[in-house]
Amino acid sequence: MTLLTAVMEKPLDPGYAAVARARAAGIDTPTTLRRRLVVLVLAVLIGMGTVVATQALRAPQPAASSARTLIVEQIRERSATGEDLRTGNSELRDEIAELQSQALGDEDEAFLARTAELEAVVGTVAVQGPGLVITLEDSVRAAADEPGSEDERVQDFDLQVVANGLWASGAEAVAVNGHRLTSMTAIRSAGAAILVDLQPLVSPYRIEAIGDPESMRTAFARSSAQSHLTALSGAFSIPSSLTQEEHLRLPGAGYSSLRHAEVVDEA
Repeated sequence: MTLLTAVMEKPLDPGYAAVARARAAGIDTPTTLRRRLVVLVLAVLIGMGTVVATQALRAPQPAASSARTLIVEQIRERSATGEDLRTGNSELRDEIAELQSQALGDEDEAFLARTAELEAVVGTVAVQGPGLVITLEDSVRAAADEPGSEDERVQDFDLQVVANGLWASGAEAVAVNGHRLTSMTAIRSAGAAILVDLQPLVSPYRIEAIGDPESMRTAFARSSAQSHLTALSGAFSIPSSLTQEEHLRLPGAGYSSLRHAEVVDEA
């Protein structure tokens, strides 16, 4: 009973009661001061550790940056090699076309003209004429490879939208960075690179379209593709430009695989 009475009358330990009285009187006990100093030191250390960790995480890793730089350089070198090979192929195709013209010119000029027309439509031969040029490139932050700028890079979908918009605006032939687009061409991503017909491309992206410049420009300005470019500029700082050119020359895409054939009635 004595213990129960003591608990009921004095529930607090004498030490707690002394600290409560000292705190009420505004007197800091050595224990309180020590505790406050420990808390202050821990807070400072945790804050400094957080700042250092944040800086370490936000800073681009040298290994990652050097690896990306190496990959981009290799893409540029391989792209240059590919361009040289495509130029050689184009010259050989022109030579073959000249020989074909000489062989068939005297025998069947109508067939030769029809063949040349079809080759231009399907994109296997080079074409030239006036048209539009649309250029897209990664934002300044993305070009500098700053952290958090992944969404500010041009994506394969962006090139698809622009190319389709040009076709819908009346383009007769379209090429992306010198790669002619045909009905069999695919534009897709592979990691950080954009592939056009399995050829890797890097920013800036130059989309050329041959056709009537005035009518194409008017139709493109009214299309959803122009709205898409405006959204890219406003939301992701991806710049784009559209210019008219009096003379463009788009290379051929090479010979397509034969998938269908019909017998022509000679009568």
